[in-house]
Amino acid sequence: MRIRTDIWVKAYIRRLAVAGVAAAVVRHGDDHAGAVFIRVNRLDGNSLLFGPAPAGLEGAAFDRQWVACVAAQGVPDAEVEAYLEREQRIDPDLWIVEAEDRAGRHFLEGWLADVSR
Repeated sequence: MRIRTDIWVKAYIRRLAVAGVAAAVVRHGDDHAGAVFIRVNRLDGNSLLFGPAPAGLEGAAFDRQWVACVAAQGVPDAEVEAYLEREQRIDPDLWIVEAEDRAGRHFLEGWLADVSR
């Protein structure tokens, strides 16, 4: 069983704050099991976007895992916003957390899923 989504999001925002990265919940989803998307706004018109790893990956039942939803170097903000709008139509319970960091730090190391297998 995974930790509740609201608790995970609060802890993640705290982790970002400790590193000096501003972050906020842009969309509040289901407290218990909402999917979380993490947007890293690079403040140059481009953003990174991470979302839940596909179901069925090893360990995903117990641990949150993430995949890049867009190119690793980021894409224009408008593309990220369009992606998130599509996801919201599919899943009205999702969360969106936005961090602002010019270096594009996301602090998801260790949680990024290896989908190349």
